[in-house]
Amino acid sequence: MNAQSALGRYGETLAARRLVEAGMTVLERNWRCGRSGEIDIVARDGDVLVVCEVKTRRKGAFEHPMAAVTHEKAARLRGLAESWLHTHGGAPPGGVRIDLIGVLLPERGAPVVEHARGVA
Repeated sequence: MNAQSALGRYGETLAARRLVEAGMTVLERNWRCGRSGEIDIVARDGDVLVVCEVKTRRKGAFEHPMAAVTHEKAARLRGLAESWLHTHGGAPPGGVRIDLIGVLLPERGAPVVEHARGVA
């Protein structure tokens, strides 16, 4: 595993922990859909399915992690959510929400984890 992958995995672990602390249930991590891509975290928030994109950056990186989700990335996430639903029996009663978790790792001190709900 290279440094970039390790950084991403660490950020996803922090993100999953944040979701659980918020009362959600993590259903899957790193769900792959052929060449379409990957969903970082699939969770359940009550009766809502949550597709969560995680972006991790070191402090001082060019862009803030929350700025990394473009319109194209959001559209791809919606398509991946549809694929996940298709392979897992359809949408739950509360529907589907796409969230973004940004993890910023400072040189010293605790990581900063931001959770934005319903971004796409």
